[in-house]
Amino acid sequence: MNEHVTAAAAGTIDVGGDLTVNRMGFGAMRITGQGIWGDPPDRDKAIATLRRVVELGVNFIDTADSYGPHVSEELLAAALHPYPDDLVIATKGGLLRPGPGQWVPDGRPEYLRDVCEGSLRRLKLDQIPLYQLHRPDPKVPFAESVGALVELKNEGKIRHIGLSNVSEHQVRQAQQLTPIVSVQNRYNAGDRSSETMVDLCDQEQMVFLPWAPIQDTGVNEGVAQAAARLGVGERQVALAWLLTRSAQILPIPGTGSPDHAEDNIAAANLELTASELKAISHPA
Repeated sequence: MNEHVTAAAAGTIDVGGDLTVNRMGFGAMRITGQGIWGDPPDRDKAIATLRRVVELGVNFIDTADSYGPHVSEELLAAALHPYPDDLVIATKGGLLRPGPGQWVPDGRPEYLRDVCEGSLRRLKLDQIPLYQLHRPDPKVPFAESVGALVELKNEGKIRHIGLSNVSEHQVRQAQQLTPIVSVQNRYNAGDRSSETMVDLCDQEQMVFLPWAPIQDTGVNEGVAQAAARLGVGERQVALAWLLTRSAQILPIPGTGSPDHAEDNIAAANLELTASELKAISHPA
């Protein structure tokens, strides 16, 4: 039964070489309101979801100042502070929110400093374990945006630096300035546009955080067939496949429901056959 499955069933992964977490995380975007804007429709349910995932062994939670904006980080602190010793909170900066469903990159160094310091306050942290540039800003030289994070790291406000929504060229550019410990790009069973990025993370022992990990399952027939055999949901199969695709993948499925969170974490216990893995990885 799902309540007996914890995130530990997924095994562990090292973030930055010194932070060991279970390889089933949680994405805290969907604990906000519609359009990732404002408060959730049920605040108590959102807080219950956060507490439930930690009870089930999740010790890596991904958020961003732009989720709400600010709401996700504030709820994390309300639900979980003082934090368990092993909990790693990753957050991101670099996106403005003009309104619901709207995302505008802002990679100016002064803006990144401001939002990072805001995240520290909201999360009630002295240092952010993993801080990620949310999206490159075409109006700002990429090296300047990354350089701002390097300064914050040198000041002790950031422990490790990651990137999100980037190309391999941008990863290489950033690596000239600082160690990069993670990449967060869109990737799932139906969207494989970051396939080469997963391979790069494999080669260089960077953590790959797939966002939208359980979307687009309907376009992959192999997912549906495996779900039917196992008697589980397609989203669980999609997560199980991600765990087998690469040892550097750390799935971060998100939800505002404790029950759905339990289902997602239970995917760590699923075993797909070799033929199922092949059918999902190489759809006809």
